[in-house]
Amino acid sequence: MSDLKAKFLEVYSTLKSELLNDPAFEWTDDSRQWVERMLDYNVPGGKLNRGLSVIDSYKLLKEGEELTDDEIFLTSALGWCIEWLQAYFLVLDDIMDGSHTRRGQPCWFRQPKVGLIAANDAIILRNHIARILKNHFKGKPYYVDLLDLFNEVEFQTASGQMIDLITTLVGEKDLSKYSLPLHRRIVEYKTAYYSFYLPVACALLMAGEDLEKHVGVKDILVDMGIYFQVQDDYLDCFADPKVLGKIGTDIEDFKCSWLVVKALELCNEEQTKTLYENYGKEDPACVAKIKVLYNDLKLQDVFAEYESKSYEKIVKSIEGHPSAAVQAVLKSFLAKIYKRQK
Repeated sequence: MSDLKAKFLEVYSTLKSELLNDPAFEWTDDSRQWVERMLDYNVPGGKLNRGLSVIDSYKLLKEGEELTDDEIFLTSALGWCIEWLQAYFLVLDDIMDGSHTRRGQPCWFRQPKVGLIAANDAIILRNHIARILKNHFKGKPYYVDLLDLFNEVEFQTASGQMIDLITTLVGEKDLSKYSLPLHRRIVEYKTAYYSFYLPVACALLMAGEDLEKHVGVKDILVDMGIYFQVQDDYLDCFADPKVLGKIGTDIEDFKCSWLVVKALELCNEEQTKTLYENYGKEDPACVAKIKVLYNDLKLQDVFAEYESKSYEKIVKSIEGHPSAAVQAVLKSFLAKIYKRQK
């Protein structure tokens, strides 16, 4: 795996070099240095799970065949397109949320001299995806399908972010709007499509598959994405920030988190009052009260039960799929996230 990651990072250097010499733009030393610093700060710093999943998935679809250097490069390039997409979303997400840290360091827009230039940097990140696809996939029979896939998933993700943002409008904080179906909708669109479906869909297209014939795979991956986000909501509150790499702010941000939705279901009248009075406030005393309430409601146990039931349901769905290779892809995805700590 470390060998694969090293090769993957080599491909990042190649793609970066191409983008910093893109003939469609007349570069200066200043502009090239800015974009290089921006890329290095935002693109390769995460766990790279989404990007590496394209290579893993493609290998499993090829059922043990040794990948050629060209296949390794192309699957890596597609993986990096997803990492670029992720960077684009996160740079803007952090501005919208007024976040302070990301991946254990200050958010890009909080860097000296960056500020709201970060909004334009995000647009550049998004445009880089099309440049990479054009440079390396233009002659492929699935080129248009790839463009279509990235456009579709970007639209779904932006729409999910919109639902998330309009349910947390400042001055209109209303917990009664929050429910499990709303949480599921936000997560499906904001996270599941780009984090779970997109890497597998890229691998399927490269393997010559028709995505129209794999709607069942999409459904399973969306379920996995929802399970992943519920874990994320749980870790935001209960994980050690040092392990997580960021300080959770879902309570202060009035997020439609799985924890608050479950709390609303389980609270008695007095606890509901506490929730309404303290949720979504910056005051550390209010945040502490919410955390005490979550502990009183034994939400850690509720989550453990949810995790085990979700896992069983997803495994059953996977085992119902007719293709052993596709089953292997889906099981490898599930193994990566089951009982994760960060």
